[in-house]
Amino acid sequence: MFDNKTILITGGTGSFGQKYTKTILERYKPKRLIIFSRDELKQYEMQQVFNAPCMRYFIGDVRDGERLKQAFKDVDFVIHAAALKQVPAAEYNPMECIKTNIHGAENVIRAAISNNVKKVIALSTDKAASPINLYGATKLASDKLFVAANNVVGDGKTRFAAVRYGNVVGSRGSVVPFFKQLIANGATSLPITHPDMTRFWITLQDGVDFVLKNFSRMQGGEIFVPKIPSIRITDLAAAYGPSLEQQIVGIRPGEKMHEVMCPGDDSHHTIEFDDHFVITPSIRFFGRETDFCTNALGEKGQTVPMGFEYNSGTNPHFLTQAEILKLDTVA
Repeated sequence: MFDNKTILITGGTGSFGQKYTKTILERYKPKRLIIFSRDELKQYEMQQVFNAPCMRYFIGDVRDGERLKQAFKDVDFVIHAAALKQVPAAEYNPMECIKTNIHGAENVIRAAISNNVKKVIALSTDKAASPINLYGATKLASDKLFVAANNVVGDGKTRFAAVRYGNVVGSRGSVVPFFKQLIANGATSLPITHPDMTRFWITLQDGVDFVLKNFSRMQGGEIFVPKIPSIRITDLAAAYGPSLEQQIVGIRPGEKMHEVMCPGDDSHHTIEFDDHFVITPSIRFFGRETDFCTNALGEKGQTVPMGFEYNSGTNPHFLTQAEILKLDTVA
C-alpha cells in the first residue's frame, strides 16, 4: 500500500514518528517519507539515524496553515501526530494547547483537502473520551474535526479517520522512563498517584502497526480503538522497583482514576471487531452511506450492547508484573 507513495508525518520527530519511520523503511519502499515538525535540533538528531534517499525533513508548525499546504503537495498519506500532550502543561497553558491541538487539526484538514491527499489518520488519546482535562478536551475536539472533515471534503476523495489508544510503554515523558531514572539515581521509594489507579498499556510498535493496518481498513469517519491490556499502577511500580516503598502522592490535576476509550454514551455508535473497536460517526455524511460493520478489508463487526464502556479498570485483560517487564523489552 505504501510502496512508491509519499507519506508525511506531522510531529514526526516524536516517539511515534521515529518508530513509524523505522517500520515504513523496513517494510516498504516509499517514494518519499516526509518528517514535518518545528524543532530543528530533533530533526538534526533524527537525520543521523534515518537518512534514506526517500527521507525529507520539513521545518514547520501545524499552527501555520500555509506551510502545511505547501508541505502536503503531492502527498498520498498523512499521519497527524503533532500535539501538545502533557496534561499539567496544558492546564497551565490552555491557549497554547488549543492553538496546536484544535487549530492545528483544522489546518491539517484544510491542507489535506486542498492537496487531494488520499487518506489522513489523526492520533488521538484515551483522554479524549469523556475528558476531564484540557488536553483530552482539545483532542476530543480534534477527533470531531477529523470525523466531520469527511463531510467538508464534499465530492473530493480525501478520507479522514482517527486512532485512539492508551499509554505507550516507554514513550517520552511517560512514567516508565521516569521510574527508571529515579531508580538509577538511587531512589528509596517510587511515587504513586493512587493505589487503585489503572491505565491501558500498549507498546509503541503495536501502536504503529495498528495505525498502518487502519489505513487499509478505513472508509472515512471512524475512530479506531485497539483491544489492549490494562495495568495497575501499583503493579507497574512493583515490577520496576520490587524492593522500593510506594509513596502515595495524590492524583495530579486533570487525571482520572481509570481511563476510558469507548464511553458508554457512545455505545450506540460502537462496533466490536475481533481485535479492535470502531466508534462510528454520530453525523450522516452527505452523498454516501457507509456500512461500518464491514470495513474496507472485509472484516466484520457487530454493535456492542447499549451502555457498553471500554474502561481500563474493568478491562478483562490485566498484565502481571512479569508481563509488564516483558512488554518493556519488546517496546
